Amino acid sequence: FGLDPAECLRNVDYVVIFDEADNISSMNPNLEILKQLDLRAVIISATSQQYDFTARVFAPSLGIPEDPVTGSAYTQLVPYWAGRLKKNEFRVRQESARGGELTCELAGDRVLISGKAVKYVEGSVEIEI
Repeated sequence: FGLDPAECLRNVDYVVIFDEADNISSMNPNLEILKQLDLRAVIISATSQQYDFTARVFAPSLGIPEDPVTGSAYTQLVPYWAGRLKKNEFRVRQESARGGELTCELAGDRVLISGKAVKYVEGSVEIEI
């Protein structure tokens, strides 16, 4: 990423924490290197002046150079930031080209996520018993 992170954690994805949100929006990672990593994605995050924290998500090994807004990333980020910031409700910004603003809440062992969304698929599932 061109900067040393404050922390690098391994979960379902790599979670890489930086000190400043300005660094997050301007980063231009080498996607070929990220594609070679052993987990599905790399999430980068930092605290922010305007939001509680910001994030970006890269999953080139799955054919997703950068995901515009990634709900599953916040299931990892919210517990991390809750412990660090000592709060359970967050205003967050995903700093992709399209971007997105979310409200997230840590509710026990669950993360509640809300915000405006862009529908990309609709379907139904039938289960026969």
